[in-house]
Amino acid sequence: MSSLKLPARLPPQAIPIARKRIAKLTLWPLVAATFFMVSGGTYGTEEIIHGAGYGGGILILLFLPVLWCLPTAFMIGELSSALPQEGGYYAWVRRGLGNFWGFQEAWLSLAASIFDMAIYPTLFVFYLKQMSPWFGLGNHGIYAGLFVVATCAVLNLAGIRVVGITSLWLFFLLSAPFALIVVLSPLKVGALADAHGVPAASGLSLLGGVLVAMWNYMGWDNASTIAGEVERPQRTYPKAMIAAVILVALSYVLPFAGVYLTGVPSSMFGGDGSWAAVAGAIGGKFLGFAWLRFLVILGGMMSAFGMFNALVMSYSRLPLAMAHDEMLPRFFDKVSVRTQSPWVAILFCAACWALCLGLGFKRLVTLDIVLYGISLMLEFVTLVALRIREPELKRRFRVPGGMFGAVLAGVFPLALLSLAMVESNHETVLGMNGLLFGMLIIVAGVLMYFVTGKLKIRRSKPVLVKSVEELETA
Repeated sequence: MSSLKLPARLPPQAIPIARKRIAKLTLWPLVAATFFMVSGGTYGTEEIIHGAGYGGGILILLFLPVLWCLPTAFMIGELSSALPQEGGYYAWVRRGLGNFWGFQEAWLSLAASIFDMAIYPTLFVFYLKQMSPWFGLGNHGIYAGLFVVATCAVLNLAGIRVVGITSLWLFFLLSAPFALIVVLSPLKVGALADAHGVPAASGLSLLGGVLVAMWNYMGWDNASTIAGEVERPQRTYPKAMIAAVILVALSYVLPFAGVYLTGVPSSMFGGDGSWAAVAGAIGGKFLGFAWLRFLVILGGMMSAFGMFNALVMSYSRLPLAMAHDEMLPRFFDKVSVRTQSPWVAILFCAACWALCLGLGFKRLVTLDIVLYGISLMLEFVTLVALRIREPELKRRFRVPGGMFGAVLAGVFPLALLSLAMVESNHETVLGMNGLLFGMLIIVAGVLMYFVTGKLKIRRSKPVLVKSVEELETA
């Protein structure tokens, strides 16, 4: 672990975003953006109920926020309130553990994004094809996916407030169909029990259901990378994290609880698109039109678009912060004069994700969890390391329980990550064992750090990440 030299007063922040007065993100737009970075709504939870049944599935969706989300939210709340820095988790790990581990933190996140970000335009097209089969012909689906990438890039270039307000409106719009399902379900108690001849539930095991739920509940730290562009981040982040945990959990549990009342068999939830069929059964037809099914499909498109849009905002701040620290070429440090958006990083990342659209990546849940989980563990280690090394660091919010609480916060996430690593042995990626593939990505990050140093691509400034008191006195 490298030693840090922290001056009493640091020079003014060199990242232009922190130096200029710009429109910043307030509480509820940040909550909405976090919602999309983590969840995107009820979509994606179908296989949990399909495999574990209503009782087991709802228990998983209720307990995971306590064991997986709340510890993460507490950790993010403390580190964001102490180090409200552009680059978020990358900046925290770099200050707490040094340049090498900061680089690895960013590498794991950006490498995982190559797999993850190709999913959302694909999901957008999946729901679009249910409205118009024309998009399933030829390359029409690829063009629609490129439209999502390009539009989200433009929205991000327009500034962080545009992305935040867009996320807030999309949250209300895509939540409306599921609110209607919850409202209509008590009117059809038991009415749909025999409406569908569906075999008994089969598929995911209980462990598989937990892993899918973890995938649906991960990504809380993504919101931290924009800390330099959030209004009063020391107070806003803890509130936003807790509010988002509650919203995400309710968006998963309430619709399933409502559908359970109607008697729809859990085996009807067989994969993506199942919610549309369930909504069609609950809403029925009006003038021959399955109106609620249509709204759920439209919501699926908005969910995929909103997730991609919010994550572009999150991931694009990593190259910006790394370039400022000379961990990447300074070319990535360029920002728009008018909106202060990191336009080079946005366009570069968008181009990389666009190139992956045609590869047809499956939803590799365990690989995503392994890569994300290891980066998350580095953040929990950083939490403890900073408690030890910098006990006087000003923290507007602290993980409850003192040092014991800080250590305990990472225990349950570590246990769940271990389960994911065991399960990844049963998954293949490009014909290779999933765990081995993940290890190769990790080793590639280590090699990349030393190679970029040798080639003078990375020069690595001293670790000078501003804390709250340093920002206030700068």
